Amino acid sequence: ARGMFILAFMVLVTGGSLLLFAVRGHRVRSRVNNALWSRESLLLGNNVLLMAAMLVVLLGTLLPLVHKQLGLGSISVGEPFFNTMFTWLMVPFALLLGVGPLVRWGRDRPRNIRKLLLTALVSTLVLSVLLPWLLEDKIIAMTVVGMAMACWIAVLAVAEAVQRVSRGTKTSLSYWGMVAAHLGLAVTITGIAFSQNYSVERDVRMRAGDSVTIHDYRFTFREVRDITGPNYRGGVALIGVTRHGEPEAVLHAEKRLYNTSRMVMTEAAIDGGLTRDLYAALGEELDNG
Repeated sequence: ARGMFILAFMVLVTGGSLLLFAVRGHRVRSRVNNALWSRESLLLGNNVLLMAAMLVVLLGTLLPLVHKQLGLGSISVGEPFFNTMFTWLMVPFALLLGVGPLVRWGRDRPRNIRKLLLTALVSTLVLSVLLPWLLEDKIIAMTVVGMAMACWIAVLAVAEAVQRVSRGTKTSLSYWGMVAAHLGLAVTITGIAFSQNYSVERDVRMRAGDSVTIHDYRFTFREVRDITGPNYRGGVALIGVTRHGEPEAVLHAEKRLYNTSRMVMTEAAIDGGLTRDLYAALGEELDNG
C-alpha cells in the first residue's frame, strides 16, 4: 500500500508537470547568444548532470515499485548501483564546477585561463595521490578519483580568490559565499572518498573483559551499567580503545527503552577526529550473554 501511494504520488506530480509543459510549451520563447565556452554553458552542463543524478535516485527508488506492480517479482536497487552511477556523474560535474567561476559571462576564450588550469591540474594530480599515501597505509584507485575531484574544486576556488584579492578586484559577500560553498563541497567529497574506501567494520560477539583488534585499534568491552533517563531506562556499555598500547578513547554505547512508546533505541558511541572516527553500537542481547 505504501509503495502504491508513493508511485501514484510521483506519477501525479511528474505527469502533471510534463502535461502542463506539453500544453503550454509552444508559448515558451528564449533567445540567447551565448558562446559554447561561457559561464552560462558550464552552468547548463552542471544543471544537466544534477538532473541526471536526480533521475538516478528516482529510477533507483521507483524501479522496484514498478517492477513489483507489473507482477515481475521483487528486486532491490542497493548501494553499489548508486555509488557507481553517482561517481561517474560527479566526475564531470566537479570538472565543470571548478572551471565555471573562471570563465566570463556570455563569451570567453580558453587560452585566457590555460595557465591557471595547467597549474591546477598538476597540483590536483600530485595532491590526489599524496594525501591518501600520507594519511593511509595504502592507495585505492577510487580514493584517488575522489581526491582528484575535491582538489580540483578547492585549488581552483582558492586560486581564483587569490587572483581577485591580488588584483584588488572588488568582491561581494555573495562571491565569498560561493567560494565557501565550493570548499565545503570539496571537504564533503574528501570525507566520502576516505570513508567509503578505508572504513573498517566488524560485527563481533563480546562479553565483559573481551577485546578485539580492528586495524590499529584495540577495543576492550569493560562493563555494562544500568542507566535511567528522564523518559527512558536502559544500559550503557563502556568500551575502552587503545592504539599501540596508548589510551585513545572511551566509548559509551547505549540501549534505551522508552517508557511511553516501549521502543528500544540504539544510541551509538562516536569519537570523532580529524583523520579518524571511532564508532561502536550495541546489537541485540544474545543467548548466554
